[in-house]
Formats: sequence, structure tokens, C-alpha cells
Amino acid sequence: MYQIEEANSFSQWRDMISSTFVPLEAEQVRSGPFTGRIGGRILQDVGIMRLEADAQTVRRSPALIARGGTGHYKLSLQLAGHGLLLQDGREAVLSPGDVAIYDTQRPYTLNFDSSFESLVLMFPQHLLGLSSEDVSELTAVSMGQGNRLAGAIAPFIASIAGQLPELKSPIGHRLAMNIVDLLSTLLADEIYSRPDSGTDNHARMLRRVQHHIEANLADPLLDPDAIAAAHHMATRTLHKIFSASSLTVAGWIRERRLEACRRDLADPLCAHVGIGQIGVRWGLIDAAHFSRIFRAAFGASPSNYRQDPGALVR
Repeated sequence: MYQIEEANSFSQWRDMISSTFVPLEAEQVRSGPFTGRIGGRILQDVGIMRLEADAQTVRRSPALIARGGTGHYKLSLQLAGHGLLLQDGREAVLSPGDVAIYDTQRPYTLNFDSSFESLVLMFPQHLLGLSSEDVSELTAVSMGQGNRLAGAIAPFIASIAGQLPELKSPIGHRLAMNIVDLLSTLLADEIYSRPDSGTDNHARMLRRVQHHIEANLADPLLDPDAIAAAHHMATRTLHKIFSASSLTVAGWIRERRLEACRRDLADPLCAHVGIGQIGVRWGLIDAAHFSRIFRAAFGASPSNYRQDPGALVR
């Protein structure tokens, strides 16, 4: 359901943004009256919120992060006014049409010196399908009209936001996932567009292999030997490349397949697709094996999760 909340004082606004997103500290830039408005909805795992408010500074401090909670990414699309995002030693000036991503698990600051309007998407980090190391290179990086993909993606996101009040739940959920996929593509393009100089060769090869895996998840024969052959390297070299990451080659394949299955099981538009068919769609052809590893990863069987996606605790 699309909901609108309005604040007529800064203290009310401070409570509103912390309950809508993650716990935040906020300061009013200038004394006097303050108004703010948030309209949006939660579509499964993705929150899409349109903010209109007066000048302010918002901070996600180490103390707030230390309280715990699930890691999320937030995408900000500036619609009106100007903002400044600071994270990981970088500053991104946000003008209308600019987008930038930031991580709720690390400190950040947002400054707005005057009234502004922005669209914010917040979603669990595992949905993005990119390593945290990759994303950490792109936090607080403004991507706007000069970016070959952002110039097309930003207007699409803005148009979807304008339709939020009327969108039916199944279509809204699918569109929210599509937006996350587009964002993943935009960030991957940014990563691969960067010069090779000064970049660790192992890290770049790891990214390439991970994206190869993502593109071939449906192939039940996808395994370390096939991946190594596709990249003209020895299998032992492939394992060495993955040794610096948190998962093995097989572990990365399994995680990405399970995430793809999880998304289909939560998608109301896939309700007619059998659970076994969903497993096969993503390369998990043994139904019993699929059910076993899904339960181990998510704490619920595929059928139980499909009945109540909101009960899953990752």
C-alpha cells in the first residue's frame, strides 16, 4: 500500500526518517519552521520512497551502525534541489538527474542546503549481485547525465516512482526487482569502464569470472572446470583467484543460484511456476538437493518461503 507521511516539525521528521530507513542522526540547517513529506511503499525487499523536505544534514554514525541490523544499500536519485553525499572519503554533488549509491553499514553524511526532492531506494545488499569490494569503490560517486547508462536509467526510475500510488502489488514487485537489476548493470559498467592501471589483476579477473557465472547460472554443467576453460586458465588458477574472496567458486555459484530462486519464489507473477521448475531454471536440477540447500541458506523450505516470503530471516 502506498503511504504518505508528513512532518511539521524537525523532531517529527527525524523520527520519521529513522523509522522509514535505518536509524539516523539529523540536524536542521537553519532555525525556523520545517516541513517534510515521505511517500512510498515497500515492495517485498525493496523500499521506494519519495522525499520532499527543507534543508538539513543527515548522518549515519559508527555508533548507530554498531547497533546491528541487516546491511542495505540506498540509491538516491536527485529530483529537485542539490545535495552532497559523503562516504568512504569521497564526495558526490547531486544535481537533478544524478544518482549515487551508499552503504548503510558504513558511515555517511547527506547535506542539503536548501529545500530538495529526491527518490530513495533501499534494499538488502545481497540483491545487488555484486561483491561488497566492488560496490565500495562506487559509493558516493555521482552518476548523472554524462554517464552512458545513468542518463537512461534515472528517468526510468523516476517514472516508476510517479506510478507508485497506482501500481498493483505483483507488478510493483517485479518492477522493483527490475530497478535493482538495472542498478547492478549500471554499477558493473562503471567498474569495467575504469582504467586498468593501479588495479589488482586478481581483483579484476575475479569480477569477470563472477559476472560470467551470473550470466550462466541456468547451465547445470557450470562448474570450476567449465569456468576455467571459458577463461583460458587452469582450474587451480581459478581457485587461487577466488581465495581472496569470502566464497569458493562453487560457493559463489550456489549463492547466486539460490538468490535467483529466492527472487522467483517471492515473485507473485511466478506463482504458477512449480518449485522444481524454478530450481531447474537456475541450474539446480535435483529437487531434493535444491530444497536441502535452500533451507540451509535461508532457514525455510522453498514451499514455506513461497507461502510467506516476509518471514525469511537472512
